[in-house]
Amino acid sequence: MNRNVFIVILIIFNIAIDQITKVIVRANIELREVKEIIGDKFILTNVYNEGAFLGMGSDMNQTLKTIFLAILPVLVLGYVIYYIIKNRDLDRLSLIAFCCIIGGGIANVFDRIVFGKVTDFFFIDLGGIFKTGIFNVADMSVTAGMIMLLFSSFFNKKKQVDTE
Repeated sequence: MNRNVFIVILIIFNIAIDQITKVIVRANIELREVKEIIGDKFILTNVYNEGAFLGMGSDMNQTLKTIFLAILPVLVLGYVIYYIIKNRDLDRLSLIAFCCIIGGGIANVFDRIVFGKVTDFFFIDLGGIFKTGIFNVADMSVTAGMIMLLFSSFFNKKKQVDTE
């Protein structure tokens, strides 16, 4: 498959899955309603996040929100798209990782621009072991992409050390 077509498909896939899940949540779960999926360990809810990660920046004035939560992310995402298209030396895992990060980023920026806020709905609480804030599929795409980049970085450095 053509590399650029692969990039576009992967980014669009990430955006589509996120947006479809948000449409389903907004249509079927009332604002702040809680639906237990696995007891109180895994719940679905419908909340709006007017800030960034875990609501950071939600209390900023509208001008700062526009700059830091819409304009700046669009510029950064545009640069990352340019970077992955031009940098043909990226390994496959890094390329997939960047596509996940870009797709998730675009999906959340789209929400901020169109709705003025992002729909979040997943919550996990495994007792004292692991507890999340409320998040969405775009957040999972970005997080998975970051983890893949770490793995890719680790394995590429290991290969370099092994070959030296």
